[in-house]
Amino acid sequence: MLGFSNDSAGGGVGAEDLAQLQSTMRAIELACSYIQINSNPVAAEATILSLHQSPQPYKACRYILEHSQVPNARFQAAAAIREAAIREWSFLATDDKGGLISFCLSYVMQHANSSEGYVLSKVSSVAAQLMKRGWLEFTPAEKEVFFYQINQAILGSRGLDVQFIGINFLESLVSEFSPSTSSAMGLPREFHENCRKSLEQNFLKTFYQWAKDAALSVTNKIIESHSSVPEVKVCNATLRLMYQILNWEFRYSKGGTRASINVFSDGIRPDNASARKTECIIVQPGASWCDVLLSSSHVGWLINLYSSVRQKFDLEGYWLDCPVAVSARKLIVQLCSLAGEIFPSNNVQMREQHLLLLLSGVLPWIDPPDVISKEIEEGRSGSEMIDGCRALLSIGTVTTPVVFDQLLRSLRPFGTLTLLSMLMGEVVKVLMANSTDEETWSYEARDILLDTWTTLLASMDGSGGNAWLPPEGMHAAASLFSLIVESELKVASASATTTEDDADCLASVSAMDERLGSYALIARAAVDATIPFLAKLFSDRVACLHQGRGTVDPTETLEEVYSLLLIVGHVLADEGEGETALVPDALQSHFVDVVEANNHPVVVLSSSIIKFAEQCLDAEMRSSIFSPRLMEAVIWFLARWSFTYLMLVEDCNLGSNQLQSLPSRACLFTFFNEHNQGKFVLDIIVRISLTSLMSYPGEKDLQELICFQLLHALVRRRNICFHLLSLDSWRKLANAFANDKSLFLLNSGSQRSLAQTLVLSAYGMQSSDASNQYVKDLMAHMTSSLVDLSNNSDLKNLAQRPDIIMLVSCVLERLRGAASATEPRTQRAIYEMGLAVMNPVLRLLEVYKHE
Repeated sequence: MLGFSNDSAGGGVGAEDLAQLQSTMRAIELACSYIQINSNPVAAEATILSLHQSPQPYKACRYILEHSQVPNARFQAAAAIREAAIREWSFLATDDKGGLISFCLSYVMQHANSSEGYVLSKVSSVAAQLMKRGWLEFTPAEKEVFFYQINQAILGSRGLDVQFIGINFLESLVSEFSPSTSSAMGLPREFHENCRKSLEQNFLKTFYQWAKDAALSVTNKIIESHSSVPEVKVCNATLRLMYQILNWEFRYSKGGTRASINVFSDGIRPDNASARKTECIIVQPGASWCDVLLSSSHVGWLINLYSSVRQKFDLEGYWLDCPVAVSARKLIVQLCSLAGEIFPSNNVQMREQHLLLLLSGVLPWIDPPDVISKEIEEGRSGSEMIDGCRALLSIGTVTTPVVFDQLLRSLRPFGTLTLLSMLMGEVVKVLMANSTDEETWSYEARDILLDTWTTLLASMDGSGGNAWLPPEGMHAAASLFSLIVESELKVASASATTTEDDADCLASVSAMDERLGSYALIARAAVDATIPFLAKLFSDRVACLHQGRGTVDPTETLEEVYSLLLIVGHVLADEGEGETALVPDALQSHFVDVVEANNHPVVVLSSSIIKFAEQCLDAEMRSSIFSPRLMEAVIWFLARWSFTYLMLVEDCNLGSNQLQSLPSRACLFTFFNEHNQGKFVLDIIVRISLTSLMSYPGEKDLQELICFQLLHALVRRRNICFHLLSLDSWRKLANAFANDKSLFLLNSGSQRSLAQTLVLSAYGMQSSDASNQYVKDLMAHMTSSLVDLSNNSDLKNLAQRPDIIMLVSCVLERLRGAASATEPRTQRAIYEMGLAVMNPVLRLLEVYKHE
């Protein structure tokens, strides 16, 4: 244990004290050097820890900071000051608290030109943390003393190095006051919240203005120079600080209450954020920031700064990734997401002019897409283009699709949606040309652009069918979707000759599912073109399969059909997990000229897939075309489709009055209902389910899709249950469940789900007595087999046989599934079943108590 002096933050130094301080410094220096060379690290760490834990080690720490030649020792001294001061804050005198902060600030100013930047950053961070610790205690005058010193440094009167240090301190301070990046101090949440509120209301805007002024003071020198100058370091720091401040989660208005956010007038759709891969923070600082961000030509200055330096160093490819360029672009992108009360409610043009100015600055980063894409493929950095994509996402997040599209028309002969389509089309082309597993710039750009489309179109998809894109936007969406599908089919075809392990396959299916959700929104924005396009593609691929049977390897075409089934499934229907699945509004509101159901594009596409799926009932077709993998896609599609379209209940799909009056909507809703083709299609689906369960033994994924998704989807609608029980195919399924040994090979989850589904279907019986009798007949074989087994005199030995263990497990899982389907109509049958198996289960528990 080192014998540190108990002197407070102030005081003189005597001869004995000096010797003690020098001894402490040497001990810490030696410990740091030992750690660096990994020599006796335990003892070295104990020495450093003793400094951190010593009471009031401030004089020793000061001495080390001022005299040690070992940077790591100075770093540890700063850390010890922080730890001791936070621990002992309540016992320190007011002058000592301020003295510690003043010392740290003076130290970083005096050593601003030091090459050990990490030491200065640490000391600056300690000053920021101590300032926050005393924030609610310090008077406004005391704070003013500290900030006057910082302001003078930031103005540049003491040189560029000190100016940089001042900005760096404000970065540390803002970071400490932000809840997501603040340091732990062992204080209640209210303390941190009060500090945050005070800084936001009284200082944050001032800090931003200081950073602006500092940036302006060095801009001309940077623009006029033809090489890197010291001012660039300061400029980068100011841009970084401004970006950090705009990242602040603004919560308080000038009056101290939580700021109100009108998400409707601003076109912001926060409900879509969870579906996005790309983070997009909405900046809503309030009306008081208008003069700093909007009325002071700040945005124009920033764009001109980047454009001027970009033009000057256009031939220097490395410049796009240098810190100042990256910081400038990040700030520009962040300003694209400015929203809320900062824009006066009576001045809509101000927001549009703000976005137009930003878009004009971003445009050279992304337009023309083909030229920029080619330059990137030839070696240029793709970071600028990716930031341009992020800017479009930010603009799309704070505007409506119509406003978004109109922005570009004053700069180009086409709208922003067309540019978005061209840009993503170019990215898709690059992905098709470079089909490698290595993720490049094009993967990131694709995800960001898909998020932009999702953000723009998701609100329209649930708007009742009244919100359509302008004709040019629809054409752009249709063109992009056709290119996307072409790309997906190319990837699918190529995958026929590659192998993936199960983990990679699951990861890619999950990622593809996310993409397909976004693709569906793009398709629905132009359904007049995309639905017939998908129908033709599907019929062409099926025709290829039939034409080449027995002569041509169908693997590539089968992979394309697999991919098309997934794409079409997403376009025609939403997931509906836990909710009532509705027909997408876009599919209800378009095709207004259709008066015959047979000609409705959605009906044509759905019917072609159902007819294709029905062919799997033929044994020869199953062996030649319907592989287990393809059947998984068929079953998945039928489950998603049937829950949305099969025997629709009109009351659940009521749209606007305008939608209800459309003849085309009536065609779509009636074709697959119970009075038209619904019962016929229902029978096909049940037959496909039974055939798949019986004909593909051991295909766990396929069996789970049938039991958990397809069959379960059928019994979720009461009106379908009435028709299920009248079908011979359903009776065959129930009989196979009760008696066919091949279904006893299903895994436990599938057994449970299948039993639950069959019991739930009993709702379709005309009376409660009939429902109970149906359940009794269905489960009679299960209960009797369990009772017979438990009554066997040689049960103890018999129970150890593998086939008996499997039988018991299977029966118990089925009983669990049946019990989970208990409803008032079938309650009596389920209770009687439970009573019948109670004693047999207890006997089996005794037999298997060691299993």
